[in-house]
Amino acid sequence: MPEMLLSQRSRICYTFSMTTESHLLRAKGTALHQQIFLVLRDGIIQGLYAPGTALPKEEALVKLFGVARATVRRALADLEAEGLVQRRHGSGTFVRANLSTGANIASLSFVDELRQNAQTTDVQVITVETVAPPPWVSAVMQIPREDLAVRAVRMRLLGKTPAMLTEAWVRRDAAVGVTAATLKKHAMYKIVMAHGVEFGRVVQEISAESADPYKAGLLHCELSTALIRLTRLMHDKGGRPVMHVTAHMLPQHSRILMEIPGDAIDTLSAGHIVHDPLLAETAEPRTKRQQASKKH
Repeated sequence: MPEMLLSQRSRICYTFSMTTESHLLRAKGTALHQQIFLVLRDGIIQGLYAPGTALPKEEALVKLFGVARATVRRALADLEAEGLVQRRHGSGTFVRANLSTGANIASLSFVDELRQNAQTTDVQVITVETVAPPPWVSAVMQIPREDLAVRAVRMRLLGKTPAMLTEAWVRRDAAVGVTAATLKKHAMYKIVMAHGVEFGRVVQEISAESADPYKAGLLHCELSTALIRLTRLMHDKGGRPVMHVTAHMLPQHSRILMEIPGDAIDTLSAGHIVHDPLLAETAEPRTKRQQASKKH
């Protein structure tokens, strides 16, 4: 039921966007064909375009997004490369008939979700080191400035495709046994739990970030591509922060599903939207400059 409700809400918003002319961002940022790819991909995943049905014709997409036909064709080619559609000469572009959108996903506990993620992906260990954490990590994890922590950077792969780049900071006393060799065989949470840590409260934040050169290179995407950023601060049963994990994912490969009990709908467990007024203030002059430049 939660998955169906989310799909219905998204479908309403998406249907509205497809009935009005769109204005893609032509400034520095995600490429135009990538923006079109993401919009159409979301429509397919959310069920607006059912398996076996046709996408709008190229002419309609050109008018809708206000771009050149070559841009639309590149977006459709990317959809085909992802295995989402099949292009038929003279007929159009069709959603693959055997496509599964993953709408029926069983509810998982936090540890079960970690286990499933480990079982369905392969891991590539990029680095494991014991170093002095940056000040913000020390502050968040309540680590004394003179103490060290274990930093582990890993890539989760779906076959050969990069799916998720993670950076974990673990208290040194909770990271016993965390090495590059053990991380190739076992998930981080298993290693930490095997040495006596019992996880308690988890604080989670979901946001977005533009891919810098480092992340773009590892995730095989273009510079400034929009990434999903998932941050988790994991505590032990005593309430002490033991692990801070940041995961970066491409939206065309990953999505985040949450199920909230009815009695928790009015608590932080249901999520809390935070607006940053400082960022809004700094963004306003830029918007005014863009409008002024259009007049000239």
